[in-house]
Amino acid sequence: MPVQEIATDPVCGMLVDTSHSAGSLEHEGVRYHFCAVRCLERFRKDPSRFLSGGTSADAGDPDAEYFCPMDPEVVQKGPGTCPKCGMALERSGISLSDAPDPEYIDMVPRLRVSTALTLPVFAIAMGEMVPGFPETSSQFLGDGARTILLWTQAALTAPVVAWCGLPFFRRAAASVANRSPNMFTLIGIGTATAFIFSLLVMLAPGILPPSLQHQDGVQVYFETSAVIITLVLLGQVLELRARGRTGSAIRELIGLWPATATVLADDGSEMTVPREDVEPGDLIRVKANESVPTDGTVTQGSSWVDESMVTGESVPSAKEAGDTVIGGTINGSGTFVMRATANWDATLLARIIRMVTDAQRSRAPIQRLADTVSSYFVPAVIGIAVLSMAVWTVLGLPLYGLVTAVSVLIIACPCALGLATPMSVTVGLGEAAKHGILIRDAEALETLSKVDTLVIDKTGTLTMGRPDVKSVIPLGAAGVTDVLRIAASLERTSEHPIAKAITDRAAQDGIDLLEVRDFVSMTGIGVRGTVSGEVAEVRRPSEESLRLAAAEHASGSVVEVAKGGEVVGIIITGDAVKESAREVVAALKREGVRIMMLTGDNERAAASVAEALGIGEYRSGVLPDEKATLVKGLKTGGGFVAMAGDGVNDAPALAVADVSIAMGTGTEIAMEASQVTLVKGDLEGILRARRLSRGTLANVRQNLFFAFFYNLLGVPVAAGVLFPFIGVLLSPMIAALAMTFSSVSVIGNALRLRGFKVDG
Repeated sequence: MPVQEIATDPVCGMLVDTSHSAGSLEHEGVRYHFCAVRCLERFRKDPSRFLSGGTSADAGDPDAEYFCPMDPEVVQKGPGTCPKCGMALERSGISLSDAPDPEYIDMVPRLRVSTALTLPVFAIAMGEMVPGFPETSSQFLGDGARTILLWTQAALTAPVVAWCGLPFFRRAAASVANRSPNMFTLIGIGTATAFIFSLLVMLAPGILPPSLQHQDGVQVYFETSAVIITLVLLGQVLELRARGRTGSAIRELIGLWPATATVLADDGSEMTVPREDVEPGDLIRVKANESVPTDGTVTQGSSWVDESMVTGESVPSAKEAGDTVIGGTINGSGTFVMRATANWDATLLARIIRMVTDAQRSRAPIQRLADTVSSYFVPAVIGIAVLSMAVWTVLGLPLYGLVTAVSVLIIACPCALGLATPMSVTVGLGEAAKHGILIRDAEALETLSKVDTLVIDKTGTLTMGRPDVKSVIPLGAAGVTDVLRIAASLERTSEHPIAKAITDRAAQDGIDLLEVRDFVSMTGIGVRGTVSGEVAEVRRPSEESLRLAAAEHASGSVVEVAKGGEVVGIIITGDAVKESAREVVAALKREGVRIMMLTGDNERAAASVAEALGIGEYRSGVLPDEKATLVKGLKTGGGFVAMAGDGVNDAPALAVADVSIAMGTGTEIAMEASQVTLVKGDLEGILRARRLSRGTLANVRQNLFFAFFYNLLGVPVAAGVLFPFIGVLLSPMIAALAMTFSSVSVIGNALRLRGFKVDG
């Protein structure tokens, strides 16, 4: 059978003249031809990588490591749950896949089935408490109405317990096997006990003493099992959905890279290679509007490059031979050749991704407190239940022992304890959202009240994030209007941020523009054209123009406007400070919060903003990894550090801060990497969030008191300590009622947060 010939290079996708190919290789009965020896060598190293239609970075990895966000030391291959706390594990490293978490996929159908089955069970259980319900049901179902309703509840609850709640029972069993009791231990024991006890007394009602039987027969707790499992499933689905969003920040960062790079071969020809195959020393052509594939140095050509993802500054940087460029930044309208200085995974953007990933992995959620308490509470409850059964059995009343044990487990079921924090947090987060503050998790809501240091970005956070005309200095016989008219006429076709600032100012002042002929854009220099019969330019400032601007004490970007060979004026653009910034900075300082400004901008611009806002500590020219290092350094002092920013360059610092705050007017990556988003970009949201944090924490403490107060009173009574004195033995029905009352108390207290005054 003849060997199949493939004339398309499988590495770069180029068509190859088989008679003049750089080489060929036979693989699995197919001969591939290559346009360059380099492609041949790459294919030889890993042919499956190129034949699978994607790169190894994008391929799924069944052996990927997963870790526990609550206990990062727990690592295993493949998804699953933590043997210590029962939390679903998260994938380590970087994944480009948008597929939902396997745990989430498993939980959603369980929640749907559980909800559908629990609603009728709950309705039947609650209906029995309504006057006239038993008689009405008997009319429709006959004399055995109660028996039919009991069996209906049992039939509907069985799949909820056996299938919907199966993951929780597995986690409960694992917690016992690993001697690490947690909330799932309580959930498993409580729901299983309620179901088994209900099934037992339904099948054999005579096993209960007459004094403990309900007036209409046996009392069952099927709805207790079903409702608890459904509520816990809902909480798990919401948690997994929220946690899944954190990975999208990493995918957004990787999306800044082009998938391929145009590499120049030794003979001058071009070949397209995957970004992962770019090596230091490669010559790469970057065309107009493309992303730079890796870090490097410009060797030929010139252009403007948008480096806002790194510096946070909206004004593109001029690039010429000898200048450095950063992978992931966006080239403008020019074309240049660069020499790569790093592999893709060693670039500045790759370091940013690793910082964000590592920081997200090290984060511990607020639920650690509940599990710490449960590690003592759960064994104590189980011990009391066992002791109660043993004591009554020794006294010759084993049935009383069974009843008291069940009562203890039911009254200690984790409804109130489980609701204490989530209910307050849910209401608190809702109140925050009403004021344009989106808080991702309870940890951030808690930590906000403890923040004593705020590190804040300049551009887009303290300032508007776009240049505006700050000053116009006319020279000679020209006036301010003349200077703006010439500059705006030349710049009206440009998309450069400074050009837009000039044209916006001219439009705001109602200035009519002039016709421009022979327009020329000079990359890195400015623009030129003929205006009213004379050559005019908006260009880089001369030293004299810079001195004049400095004399006006105006900071920002300076351009000079020339006509007929003479400079007619100077335009200074800069980033305007947000109106709310002064008040917020002053208010935070009054509350004792230390404020430090970090920016990638120059010293002059940074000093101007710091002085205007009264910020004594600031750093200029700071790169993304340096921001993260500074935040880490501040954290070592033992305080709580918040970071507020709006750009990709802020993502590493946002990820390592105790609380990360992003402007809703900034980049998606900053918002995905943050815990708090101020939707309108209004800094007053920081003050409001701090106040709401204090109110929510106080509410949580009150809820925890209610939850434990009822347990401290109810568990001993359920165990039968009052029986020798007043002959009272708490039935499981009363235990369930007490458990419900404690949950209602917690819910009612949490609802008091509605309408919380966040404006002081």
